[in-house]
Amino acid sequence: MLKRRFAVLSALLAIGAPVLADQAQYDRESREVAQDLTRQMGDEMRKGLEAGGLQSAIDVCRNIEPQIASRVSVEKGWKVTRVGTRVRNPLLGTPDAWEQSTLAQFEQRLKAGEKIESLEFSQIVDEPLGRSYRYMKAIGVRPACLACHGAPSDMSDDVKATLARLYPHDQATGYRAGELRGAVSIKRPLESR
Repeated sequence: MLKRRFAVLSALLAIGAPVLADQAQYDRESREVAQDLTRQMGDEMRKGLEAGGLQSAIDVCRNIEPQIASRVSVEKGWKVTRVGTRVRNPLLGTPDAWEQSTLAQFEQRLKAGEKIESLEFSQIVDEPLGRSYRYMKAIGVRPACLACHGAPSDMSDDVKATLARLYPHDQATGYRAGELRGAVSIKRPLESR
């Protein structure tokens, strides 16, 4: 009986070992993609601010950043996007159920004292359309973000007017520096084993 249990356990471990090794590789690749995406978006945001101030930065956020995420998605064959805890553009930033759960986990980890820079999570999940590797890396609110994501009473009239015109259902305000604003989210379809 003990021999049989050991054989079954060994077989299960042998099946799971490649999954764990694959997941570690997926984690490394996803972390690199998330860091690169965040760097590219930050570079574009800085260029926008330098070129035309907050109005230009809003244009970068609205037009350029989704193009960057789309390009990376096409290059990788993965879904790479940003999701928010409070959404500015419901068509692009609304988290699905897995992402909502992960954002809630990030909030708890942040409250427990973990640094926002270290907040990431990955998991291999079975979904109706097949098995996927899922990864999220937290995005925090920096002081510079508050000009468009802080308290509306602290925003310039021009910014408030632009946000109202472009995002009539905007919920992505009222943040404070250091809070969780959202995450880079990666969904990578996996082949069946």
